[in-house]
Amino acid sequence: MADPNPELPHSPGPAGGWGSLKGIAQTFGESWPTLAALDSLRRLNKPKGVMCTSCAWPKPANYSAFEFCENGAKAALWELAAARCGPAFWTDRTVTELRAWKDHDLELTGRLTHPLRYDAASDRYVAVTWDAAFADIGATLQTLQPEAAVFYASGHAGLEASYLYALLARRYGNNNLPQSSNMCHETTSIGLTKVIGSPVGTIVWDDLAAADCFFFFGQNPGTNSPRFLHPLQEAKQRGAKIVTFNPVIEQGLVSFVNPQNPLDMITGHATQISDQYHQVRSGGDVAAIAGLCKVVLAADDKALAESKARVLDTEFIAQHTTGFDRFVETIRALGWDEIEHESGLTRAALEDAGAIYVAAERVIGVYGMGLTQHAHGTLNIAMLVNLLLMRGNIGRPGAGCCPVRGHSNVQGQRTVGIAEKAHLVPMDKLQALFDFDPPTTDGMNIVEAVEALFAGKVKAFVSLGGNLLRAVPDQARMEQAWPQQELTVMVSTKLNRSHLFPAKKAYVLPCLTRHELDNQAGGTQAVTSEDSFSMINGSIGHREPASPELKSELAIVAGIARATLPPHPRLKWDAWTADYGLVRDLIEATYPEDFRDFNQRMFEPGGFYRGNGAHERIWKTDSGKAVFTDPEALSSIGFKDAPGRFRLITLRSNDQFNTTIYGYSDRFRAIEGTRDVLLMNPDDIVEAGLSDRQTVAMLSDYEDGEERRLGGLTLTAYQLPRGTVASYYPECNVLISIHHHDQLSKTPASKSIPVRITAD
Repeated sequence: MADPNPELPHSPGPAGGWGSLKGIAQTFGESWPTLAALDSLRRLNKPKGVMCTSCAWPKPANYSAFEFCENGAKAALWELAAARCGPAFWTDRTVTELRAWKDHDLELTGRLTHPLRYDAASDRYVAVTWDAAFADIGATLQTLQPEAAVFYASGHAGLEASYLYALLARRYGNNNLPQSSNMCHETTSIGLTKVIGSPVGTIVWDDLAAADCFFFFGQNPGTNSPRFLHPLQEAKQRGAKIVTFNPVIEQGLVSFVNPQNPLDMITGHATQISDQYHQVRSGGDVAAIAGLCKVVLAADDKALAESKARVLDTEFIAQHTTGFDRFVETIRALGWDEIEHESGLTRAALEDAGAIYVAAERVIGVYGMGLTQHAHGTLNIAMLVNLLLMRGNIGRPGAGCCPVRGHSNVQGQRTVGIAEKAHLVPMDKLQALFDFDPPTTDGMNIVEAVEALFAGKVKAFVSLGGNLLRAVPDQARMEQAWPQQELTVMVSTKLNRSHLFPAKKAYVLPCLTRHELDNQAGGTQAVTSEDSFSMINGSIGHREPASPELKSELAIVAGIARATLPPHPRLKWDAWTADYGLVRDLIEATYPEDFRDFNQRMFEPGGFYRGNGAHERIWKTDSGKAVFTDPEALSSIGFKDAPGRFRLITLRSNDQFNTTIYGYSDRFRAIEGTRDVLLMNPDDIVEAGLSDRQTVAMLSDYEDGEERRLGGLTLTAYQLPRGTVASYYPECNVLISIHHHDQLSKTPASKSIPVRITAD
């Protein structure tokens, strides 16, 4: 595997270990929750406890004493902060003044305690009653044409609130239900559906223990899903192989010290994770996987010539796939020179990786946003599926496709109807259950909604969680267009930058977290969520709410709906708020195959499996078979290389979750105290006439006539492929054009942004 250059910044040690505990302690020290927060950590990811609000990594049935990771602990401690941001906070501060604050400092003000209304005269938020807020929101929505309002969801809210939120939007009259997956894994939903008929990954928990090989592409478990490192460590201990393709050396895929193993902690013994680590250039995954496919074909040719067992799973290919012959013809015609050029890897390196794949019996292909966030991200995913199909590595034990989702319920929200595409939702069942004609015209995804906002066509945005202005591309244009709306509604737990650009009418509605008691007229309520493996889990809060004024996400959705929609005997908002079990009954009635006996099974250890046809080799594609895809290009970037043009990839530190910045320590990259850095290959620095530690700016080189700039960055020599540079998300979103996205899913191409670099 590639060894880190000791002369360049890199993590001083393995993932996990004492560094993980120190990271948790630092967050505890900043948020200062009570010691009772430790009891909250004890309950994380356990039956009748709380499912982590961080990533969507599965919860094993046979859980450990501490079933949480560093980032899960940080997310819990951050939500359980002692500080409170009440109405008095605004006494001597204006919204405009707060725009100079950093994201981290905004959230350090603490939990929001009261519903707030923006007062333009004083440029401050003021307290408002819930009834008044709901009434004004409803009255304003009633004045707009349905297509002018957007109902966005961040991926946090449980299945129950999400189902009612989608019902609210459709009863209002549109399918404008973009979701955070539009910005990360929508490429998965569209790409996988096209080739295997499933919008989600195909593996289950038991497959992790049965696999003898993992191929990683563009995924970083050390930062984004640290609990994944435990089954990876177990895989290495039983002799499994792990091969990684990533432009950045990510420490979680290099080595790992298990914080729950006393001997490892005492001795510092680290498990080497990757047997091979290949630093593919940004956008080079199509070419790299094409090279692996060439290796498989060559090995099969040799086996045939020597009358040995075939390398290709010919029986599986004949019975379960289509398009194989054309795919093979294209792969055979590709030259190694073009594969090496586009991937940034040598033929020898790809042959070494391919040899591991050929020798393995059961392979899981793992990927993250390093594959999805490109102009041809769906081709990236199709190529990975091609590789897996060649040896029958989908739909059998220990093998399959494993996209690792980000937010805790981002997958589940799609499952229960938060979708802008009308054909994905059983409208006939909604019609029968609620006695109305749901809209059948597709709504807007997030890119289309932002484009419509820029054009002045969107007049209202309701956000169920999230920090949308910070999360989407074209931040400068968003900050100009967002306040021009008639109405913005943000359901939030803490202050964030999206609150600082209020519309003509703007409301911030504070909600409970999963850790807090959700007491309604029918008693204490539970909520459910879906993880990356299609398992459904229940959560019950146990902490006293941060304020008696807080409402649950479901109660807020119901309150807006009650004030916006005309009364109807089938719309029982009060009853549904009193008893979430009634909402689960509705979900079961709408999706009977996925949610059979929902209320009875929601607390099964490890969750209950809602099923996946591709896992059973049932292909819900147009052809009824899995599809081999003929690669029409070897690069996924969507633009041409040019002198002075670099490919920027956006990164997350281990001290953040999505747009939430816990602190300024990225120990995995040896970057401390700042996020204003630009990582660059040292040879590229010299060739560009720049110098290490120089202050530089990045200029967008996307050709759409807009000027985009990010300055004040410290140039840092780093071990990256030539032509690839890296810096942090969400700060770099200011450089991304809303038009630069995957061709099919419209997921922003945040992993291959064309930029130029200049002295600042």
